[in-house]
Amino acid sequence: MSQTKKLKVRVALFCILVGIVLAMVAVVTDHWAVLSPHMELHNATCEAAHFGLWRICTKRVPVEDIKDKNCDTITLLGEKNCSYFRHFNPGESSEIFEFTTQKEYSISAAAIAIFSLGFVIVGSICALLSFGNKRDYLLRPASMFYAFAGLCIFVSVEVMRQSVKRMIDSEDTVWIEYYYSWSFACACAAFVLLFLGGLALLLFSLPRMPQNPWESCMDAEPEH
Repeated sequence: MSQTKKLKVRVALFCILVGIVLAMVAVVTDHWAVLSPHMELHNATCEAAHFGLWRICTKRVPVEDIKDKNCDTITLLGEKNCSYFRHFNPGESSEIFEFTTQKEYSISAAAIAIFSLGFVIVGSICALLSFGNKRDYLLRPASMFYAFAGLCIFVSVEVMRQSVKRMIDSEDTVWIEYYYSWSFACACAAFVLLFLGGLALLLFSLPRMPQNPWESCMDAEPEH
């Protein structure tokens, strides 16, 4: 492999590495979406919640403890109550995700994210083995595994987005206001880096194409 190709491959692998880190952060953290009920539903307590693939954290603050008496200023920093979703841990309770639709969406998003991490692991093994003598061909399956991992992250993000939308539209919950937080942004960035990085790695690892109509791939100069 030429020095120019090696440099391109290293840049692609670095982008993929950043995508892997972001994907791991998104999967293990629980700041995908932040929820709050409508202002009219507040009595003496302001509420807020944030959740991820595995658990939800809620915070309740008495109105008298807020300086401007405005629930919009409440943050989820500080003491809060976190619990895993009931379908992941039967001993825990999660009021927000009790109804069946949210349970199915939550399990689907988590399962697809696990598939993504599996593709990342297999792709990383292929990438590490490719550093051996005359094993550059392993970069091609590695690139495909990384691209598949990015697609799985994208599907997980979309499932989570649909889950939040259905929850907000449902009459079974009091949550009506929401916004996506930094874990969601990490997942989106991971999708872009893994998918595009995988495609770039595939292109950079392909053998040189024939430059003349009468030249075959077997006639091309060896890369080693």
